[in-house]
Amino acid sequence: MTSTNPTPGEEFVDDVRSPTTPNLSYLPSERLAELNQIDSRTATAAVIGTVATIVGVLAIALLTWNLIFVAAAIVIIGTRQHALIVLAHDATHYRLFKSRWLNDLVGGACGIVCCVSMHTYRIIHRLHHNHLYQKQDPDIPLHGGYPRGRSYLAKRLLRDLCGLTAWKTYAYFFGAPSSNIANNQPLQILDDTSPRLRTRARRDRWLVASFHVAALAIAYTTGYGFEYLLLWLLPLATIVPMLLRLRAVCEHGAVIDLTSPLGAARTNLAPTLVQWALFPHHVNYHLEHHIYPAIPHYKLPDCHREMTRLGVLKGAEVRTIKDTLGLIFADQPATR
Repeated sequence: MTSTNPTPGEEFVDDVRSPTTPNLSYLPSERLAELNQIDSRTATAAVIGTVATIVGVLAIALLTWNLIFVAAAIVIIGTRQHALIVLAHDATHYRLFKSRWLNDLVGGACGIVCCVSMHTYRIIHRLHHNHLYQKQDPDIPLHGGYPRGRSYLAKRLLRDLCGLTAWKTYAYFFGAPSSNIANNQPLQILDDTSPRLRTRARRDRWLVASFHVAALAIAYTTGYGFEYLLLWLLPLATIVPMLLRLRAVCEHGAVIDLTSPLGAARTNLAPTLVQWALFPHHVNYHLEHHIYPAIPHYKLPDCHREMTRLGVLKGAEVRTIKDTLGLIFADQPATR
């Protein structure tokens, strides 16, 4: 069943795979229809709240230039840049606003300022959803194979935090998943897409690149070049790649069953502060999102409660963040 867009090459498919019932629906159709409804006011509040936090933190840092405030600002801005990417992710699924042009305009803007081509990401991300943990899934190199040993992930996160992997992170959002980079085939993954999305992705990549060249030029021309590098590009190059990796591994690493939607994606139950920093805009309800990608982020908690009430999530990959971290940082399983 296609949940968002019926056009071949553009659709995100509900992951309702089951060994016994291939097209099983976990929720009653009437309830699912309610959960799929988009509330533009809630989406607007999410965008404005995220942007307002960034503006406020930037203002404090620029006005005080206190070392502690600046350091805190870099971290907080990085988490909110990540939050903007999550909102772009909602737009990728056509679930930010009811109007397609407004959805793509706002979602695209959230991505552009964070060096993310939303239209390119839409192409790659639908492969991840429609072929989770199958050979067509472009994200397996990022989250597959865990646990890989106690120090493996820690070393990768440290490299991210040092800015050493930023080029890979943003190459991904420009249409070059890491598996393709390794094979010197940066755009092959885009073959499974409609011509319309392919064209929009090419245009969007040029728009993102042009925006950041212009932004850097304007910043230096107006005397804010150092501030732009320190308070915007630095967190994009360090904090954001680390958060993206850790979240992806928490969502799909060391899962229990790669063949089932209830076992191949994970919902992470976490304290409010952890949700704000690592799982903004309810992205921690990742299992529910994979099963029903047409549900907007602010209704995923309701979806989780409904599926729990119906007993659907019994034995599924639903864990506390503490348990998840224990799994993904565990010793590598012994091989026979």
